[in-house]
Amino acid sequence: MQPLDLINRYYAGHNQARRILIAHSRRVAGLAVAVAERVGQRARVDREFVEQASMLHDIGMLQTDTPKLGCHGEQPYITHGIIGAELLRNEGLPRHALVCERHIGVGLSIEDIETQGLPLPLRDMCPQSIEEEIVAYADLFFSKTKPGQRAPEMVRELLAKYGQHKVSIFDAWHDRFTH
Repeated sequence: MQPLDLINRYYAGHNQARRILIAHSRRVAGLAVAVAERVGQRARVDREFVEQASMLHDIGMLQTDTPKLGCHGEQPYITHGIIGAELLRNEGLPRHALVCERHIGVGLSIEDIETQGLPLPLRDMCPQSIEEEIVAYADLFFSKTKPGQRAPEMVRELLAKYGQHKVSIFDAWHDRFTH
């Protein structure tokens, strides 16, 4: 399975969105693979899957209404994970689909969806496998619109808006994935 083949098929004729998606996904994949290799010395991690899933985690963004990313769909951006999950399930990639669905922030619980009034199905969308956690973790360090890698302090600041429990999850991942 070649992630770029799928991206090119779904993003044909959408050059700005394609360029942004690929650049972001490559940065996420670079960090995620490095983490997978580090963690893989202590735990079993599917490095190839981490790389593929990192490249595809945001594939659903094209169907969102996010003009700054070159996306002119009808859905709110927060739905890009479930949109991507549906695309990948239809492609016969159910494990990759779960990464799409579970990568937002440090994951979205049913309580998060209810209390924030998010236009998402009421189900737990928190990373379950180590590979899902690694992709979600790596994604936190990269914006699609700003160059460079965020410092851990900036990630904590962004997550703190959603509660200290989100920062605690990140801190646990950061400790596990950097030591």
